[in-house]
Amino acid sequence: MTLSTLQRAGIALATLLIIGACQEPKNPQASKGSIDKLRPTLSLPEAEKLAALPLACMQNEYPNKTGQTLSSAAEIGSPKSMHPAFYGCFDWHSAVHAHWSLVTLLRIYPSLRQEAEIRQKLAENLSAENIAAELAYFERPGEYAYERSYGWAWLLKLAESLHQWDDPLARELENNLRPLTSFISSRLEDFLNKLVYPIRVGEHTNTAFALCFAWDYAQCTGRQSLLGLIEEKSRAFYLADKGCPLSWEPGGFDFLSPCLEEIDLMCRVLSRDEFRTWMDAFAPGLKQQNFSMETGKVGDRSDGKLVHLDGLNFSRAWVIYGLARKYPEYEHLLPLADAHMAHSLPELFDDAYEGGHWLGSFAIYALLESGLGRPVN
Repeated sequence: MTLSTLQRAGIALATLLIIGACQEPKNPQASKGSIDKLRPTLSLPEAEKLAALPLACMQNEYPNKTGQTLSSAAEIGSPKSMHPAFYGCFDWHSAVHAHWSLVTLLRIYPSLRQEAEIRQKLAENLSAENIAAELAYFERPGEYAYERSYGWAWLLKLAESLHQWDDPLARELENNLRPLTSFISSRLEDFLNKLVYPIRVGEHTNTAFALCFAWDYAQCTGRQSLLGLIEEKSRAFYLADKGCPLSWEPGGFDFLSPCLEEIDLMCRVLSRDEFRTWMDAFAPGLKQQNFSMETGKVGDRSDGKLVHLDGLNFSRAWVIYGLARKYPEYEHLLPLADAHMAHSLPELFDDAYEGGHWLGSFAIYALLESGLGRPVN
């Protein structure tokens, strides 16, 4: 990877820190260690470019993939009539994380040039009335599994970001969203109590991915029952795992790495000593200085499934950044994460709608995980 590649991606070499819980570090320099190197991170101009992606689709109703289960003809409706908050960006979960993207970018950079537009659209979509209608949809008898568990995870991530944002609008929107947030959190707990085996795939139903985001939300908001259940199920599902077959990855439609998502979860749940012991058995190859993974290749960016591989590059990167930040013995993997970012970032702003309606959120999350300092303008 060269610097020119990152420049072509339109990503400034600034410094940015985002943390999993609610509190900003008192001294961002104190824990930098030896990984204070150039990372592909986020600056104000690039944040404004990234904000343009969700702004362009969050109120764009069509095309739309509803994923609806019909109990009768009476339940047939337009996307906006069924989901007045989250009807844009092609599908429900992408609409949710479009809102997360805008909340997060505006929380970090209050001076975004699109500030007024972002505030207006967030207030319009996340009204108390609209959230009540969203909740009513989830309460339909045939929709117990609607958006399980990927969409649920992003809804909790949106709630977490609103909770972290010190702004009057954030308090209003967090309160508006709370009935749906509480419902989804309880539904996730109910589902986890019934789930006997984890779902180890590279797409939406991956259990470890959902538990990562749910853990962050529960830790941030103090939902102890959810935290305890996630730890219990994570240990039951994954603690005995050994020798994850990274060489089998990726699958042709993957936007998540089953092995790395599991690492991301256990990095949260286990103590440092437990995690190190577990990693030695689960993925011993990652400690090798020459460890490598080929970046995901997209054969056709107008194919909504094939473009998933760009998302895989971003999600792999965010796991590696987080791992190396917490465990210095994995710092040698940072150039691998950078290479994954550099492969897909150049495609982001000229992408077809099949990728453009969702990949920005993945890029933002990965860029945040790459950072080591305070945002700079």
